[in-house]
Amino acid sequence: MQDYVARGGISVAQALAQFIEDEALPGTGVAPEVFWGGLATLVNDFGPRNAALLQRRADLQSQIDDWHIAHRGQAFDVAAYRAFLEEIGYIEPEGPDFAIETRDTDPEFASLAGPQLVVPITNARFALNAVNARWGSLYDALYGTDALGSLPPKGEVDPARAKAVIGWVRTHLDKVVPLATGSWQGAGTLAVTDGALTVGGVGLKDPRQFVGSTDSSFLFKVNGLGIEIKVDPEDANAQGDPSGIADVRVESALTTIMDCEDSVATVDAADKTLAYRNWLGLMRGDLVETFDKAGQTITRQIAADRTFTAPDGAEFTVRQRSLMLVRNVGHLTTNPFIKDAAGQDAFEGLVDAAVTVLIALHDLRRHGPRNSATGTVYVVKPKMHGPAEVAFAAEVFAFVEDLLGLPRDTVKLGIMDEERRTSVNLKECIRAAKSRVAFINTGFLDRTGDEIHTAMEAGPMLPKGEMKSQPWIQSYEARNVDIGLACGLRGKAQIGKGMWAMPDRMADMMAQKVAHPEAGANCAWVPSPTAATLHALHYHLIDVAARQAQIAAGGPRGTLDALLTVPVATGRNFTPEDVARELDNNVQGILGYVVRWIDQGIGCSKVPDINDVGLMEDRATCRISAQALANWLHHGVITPAQLTEAFRKMAAVVDRQNAGDPAYVPMAPAYDGLAFQAACDLVFLGREQPSGYTEPVLHQRRLQRKAQM
Repeated sequence: MQDYVARGGISVAQALAQFIEDEALPGTGVAPEVFWGGLATLVNDFGPRNAALLQRRADLQSQIDDWHIAHRGQAFDVAAYRAFLEEIGYIEPEGPDFAIETRDTDPEFASLAGPQLVVPITNARFALNAVNARWGSLYDALYGTDALGSLPPKGEVDPARAKAVIGWVRTHLDKVVPLATGSWQGAGTLAVTDGALTVGGVGLKDPRQFVGSTDSSFLFKVNGLGIEIKVDPEDANAQGDPSGIADVRVESALTTIMDCEDSVATVDAADKTLAYRNWLGLMRGDLVETFDKAGQTITRQIAADRTFTAPDGAEFTVRQRSLMLVRNVGHLTTNPFIKDAAGQDAFEGLVDAAVTVLIALHDLRRHGPRNSATGTVYVVKPKMHGPAEVAFAAEVFAFVEDLLGLPRDTVKLGIMDEERRTSVNLKECIRAAKSRVAFINTGFLDRTGDEIHTAMEAGPMLPKGEMKSQPWIQSYEARNVDIGLACGLRGKAQIGKGMWAMPDRMADMMAQKVAHPEAGANCAWVPSPTAATLHALHYHLIDVAARQAQIAAGGPRGTLDALLTVPVATGRNFTPEDVARELDNNVQGILGYVVRWIDQGIGCSKVPDINDVGLMEDRATCRISAQALANWLHHGVITPAQLTEAFRKMAAVVDRQNAGDPAYVPMAPAYDGLAFQAACDLVFLGREQPSGYTEPVLHQRRLQRKAQM
């Protein structure tokens, strides 16, 4: 049970109130009574408006369900479907062309292109790893992964592999920082004379790429990203090398989303206080985490900036920290950490808006290096459905700015284009926050879950693996870039792409994820600092700004009609083998994720799939799998008995995969634990969940599990 205290017309869990008053407020200049009064207004006055937006979602969904039921068995008519969606207000009228008015975004948003990390804010070690992933060792990233086609042998460093890594890196340097003549392979000593760099007496093909040095490092820029060559003739990597190069470090994770949403399991005051406290440590710059690794105690903290000398002799600072955004929860979720005046759980997103921006004041008002050089707070707002919900979020943040004494539009908004109603109205969604948009991003995972749920009554959907080749997803990805460019995001904001979900498959990532900068995206999500280092190489090869200009000149690509084409398996007769494979794959993924969520409070982790390949799973991936099976169950492709049998069979598989975890509680053979029940609920009750979201089921079961501990 949580103890509550009265504050400004709301009831606040004592642990959260104490954190706000003793840790978050001091140093901000905001009086406690002012903050609590403002938060009470958000909870009590904005809360009913939030609820009305959710009711609008439900009303539209009911009408769409009725339309599909009435047209079941008929050939899909996209023109009639589009006219219906316009009639009910699901598709809104599109206004005249415009350009966003966002000001004062940092270079990481306005002029640089590179990888973006998303990390659970509740894990301080992961958060610090991500902040410090602004730079990464290319030698280590290549040696320790399968990026070159194979994994390293266990044990001592393999000289042959190390030599192959060095050779690969030199070839990359030849492509992106070429010498005037010759090659980096076997090149001689690096030296700076009168501000000019030579390598074995040879200059660069483009001398402007050399931008600075220290006693032992040489810094280059490629498409705005840094490449640092570290020289140490005594280092093992430099043995027999006439240049003495010990490592090549590349600027990697330009930005990191500190996530309070899909990758965490925060269901009460204790969980949320941990999330807020870590965000506070990051904003103050004093977050420290100590842990044991390989028998050694390691202390991790935020890396300090470094000083280099430019060719003209002037000193300049090179940032070593990833620029941080914070992702609040969406409009749906409530949390018992605060009760409104009527005693109901508050909408969590309203509280997130006030508390995360309050905490960011510590960054805005401190001396020394800040997270944002322009005095901006970047907030990603997920799971918004359409322009009215974006406008509501913008109004909430305007209220928070006034409450905290911040200039209007200090808070920049990241719009996740991950719900169907946002996709079809993207231009108007951007318009609704045109003075504060700093980010739009596609998300295949949540977007697919919403696609299935929205068209649940249209018929059985295609298998999950076939979705990426369908017209709707192709149009979705193209339109997100096209509309973003048409609305003036180039040079002001990020246009992003989604996650690479296989952290152990770096060779595949290197081959495939180059498509994201080629598509005109100036950021894309990666699952680890190592992946960020490797993905950064794609931005060396592609000038995203030039690519965006080329795309903008070419005119629109995706169409609204293609976007509205429902991925129904029309006329498809699935074989028993097809059904069994899809059933087992989805059930295993749901169980593998949910059992950690419910029993251990882990919101994102590398979960082995049915073939023991580690996949990054979060609530978005879970939503797809659950909605896919709920759809097949509803349309009779699978039966309740088949589904129950699959859950029991796959529970044993997941138990085996987690056998080495001492904290793991097996699901089989009793099948009566809360985690197993939650996984089943996500499918058997999947049609009933608002927009197909997993949060209501997961939060309820996690609270029950915590009560047992």
